[in-house]
Amino acid sequence: MARCTTWLVFLWLGSVGAGTLGAEPGAAPRKASEGRAAFHDGRKQPLEYVGPGREQAEPTDLEEVRIGYFGPDDPGHAEFGDLWSAARVAIDEANRQGGYRGKPFRLVARWSDNPWTGGAAQATRLVYGDGVWAIVGGVDGATTHLAEQIAAKARLAIVSPASTDRTANSAFVPWMFSCLPGDDVLAPLLVERLAAIQAQDAFVILAADDHDARVFLSQLTAALRKRSFAPRRRFVFAGATDSAPLAQQTARENPRAVVVLAPAEAGARLTIQLREAGYGGPILAGPWMGRRRFMELAAGAGGDLVFPLLYAPGEPPTPFAAEFRRRVGKPPDYAAAAAHDAVALVVAAVRRAGLNRAKIADAIRALAPWEGECGPIRWDALGGNLRSVSLGALRNGSIAPLP
Repeated sequence: MARCTTWLVFLWLGSVGAGTLGAEPGAAPRKASEGRAAFHDGRKQPLEYVGPGREQAEPTDLEEVRIGYFGPDDPGHAEFGDLWSAARVAIDEANRQGGYRGKPFRLVARWSDNPWTGGAAQATRLVYGDGVWAIVGGVDGATTHLAEQIAAKARLAIVSPASTDRTANSAFVPWMFSCLPGDDVLAPLLVERLAAIQAQDAFVILAADDHDARVFLSQLTAALRKRSFAPRRRFVFAGATDSAPLAQQTARENPRAVVVLAPAEAGARLTIQLREAGYGGPILAGPWMGRRRFMELAAGAGGDLVFPLLYAPGEPPTPFAAEFRRRVGKPPDYAAAAAHDAVALVVAAVRRAGLNRAKIADAIRALAPWEGECGPIRWDALGGNLRSVSLGALRNGSIAPLP
């Protein structure tokens, strides 16, 4: 009897599933397009932390207000030194303005040269050992993902200054904010440029195997697919290896354009090698072409070098740009300017919210739209920056917007 009842229930459920639950007898099944969507798109709903924490009182026994920095604190670091120098400029500006209710801000740095082994421990020390109120970092996409994992458990804001890895925001962590627009915004610009120079069926992609290059490549591939473009060839290479043979092979094919996706140093080396191998056509790249390290190493490369322009310093220079040049001896690049923005934004949020981690995250979100050195910050639902970006060109060691 029980078995018979089970089959009757199963058949009834099947009849409900074949039609529409709650529909009138004989009514046609309602299509998803005629009413509510058949699925929930969480990317369109603003993230908000709704748990405890906002009720906590502000401590009264602090002598300084600590902001974490997940990155190297060596101004001479070849890849990330400029970010630390810019962050220091922002902290010094905040303290000249009186700090937080008379208490000085202090930037506390933690780092490991191998972030995926020692980095997690260092980021954890920022939260539980150093008692920071928010963290600026990481300094690239991979380390931002690592810091995000800590923030999700510790419940404090992470403001990434230089990562364009959109997947960091797609993890649906309400504590995660990215100052720069994501690769999903930047990659389509290169596709449009390929179309403009009629290279949609005659280009080659040369991509390094590091995290950020791989992520950008995935977004570029998606953007190319939407336009039904396909590269003539696509090579993935180890950034630390000699890329001269790859450059020579590419030059022999004489494509109409080459897309280089690699960190500043590896990308500059490959760009020079392409020119030395005889390739004189356009070279398109990710945002790393706008790093000062790239510009210094690829100063001798001629021809069209085109990339998404994330920072265009004006004349006369802003107080930040002038102070950065005074300290470093060179103008800031987009990563340095974004590091300054990240620290300045956290400072503004602390002043608005007080010393409460949950309220600081609320304030970071509420402060947008916020005007920074790199341009406006307008958060999307997931904490990414919605601002528009155009292309720039590197010619004779200087950057200019592409007409």
